[in-house]
Amino acid sequence: MLKDTHALTVKSSNINRHVNASRTIHIHRASLGLLLSALMLGGLNVSAQAQDSPTQSAQTQDTQVQSAQTTSSSDQQAAAQVLDLLNQYSSDADWDKYFALYRKDGIFIGTDASERWGMAEFEHYSRPTKGWRYDLTERHLIQHGDVILFDELLNSPAYGVSRGTGTLIKTDGNWKIAQYHLSFPIPNEIAKQITAEIKAANKQ
Repeated sequence: MLKDTHALTVKSSNINRHVNASRTIHIHRASLGLLLSALMLGGLNVSAQAQDSPTQSAQTQDTQVQSAQTTSSSDQQAAAQVLDLLNQYSSDADWDKYFALYRKDGIFIGTDASERWGMAEFEHYSRPTKGWRYDLTERHLIQHGDVILFDELLNSPAYGVSRGTGTLIKTDGNWKIAQYHLSFPIPNEIAKQITAEIKAANKQ
């Protein structure tokens, strides 16, 4: 009987162990299930954020591009107005307004090879004259931040087709001319003839 009782006790102990092990396994499985569910939900949230993020980023970029384009457009319009006023004031010989469109360290390069003038020299040349007229035919503007490069074709009653090129720099919130270069474009067909005459004139 003692042996049988011991055997029953052992069997009972083994059964309890299996039951406890089974409960532990179920508990671990339940914990694992909760963990997997949490990870899946987290993944869905991350996925949703990832899907929203590019859209928000694209919208932000679009807004920045539109803002830059608007700024660039308004800057170029303001710069073009400066160049229009330059031609108007030179035609009217309104030298105070004309030179107010230049930076103080501005440069004017004329059609003669010797004509590279600072503002003091250019004013000294211009003020005694009655002005000059150049009517706009075509203009191109290229902006790099606070700098605008321009080239324009003009028509002069005195000289015909002319070209102005130069640079404007935003100075104290306003566009000012830093350099203006006036030239006479030479058609390719007569380029050698004209340059030969220029060479001859330089030798005199």
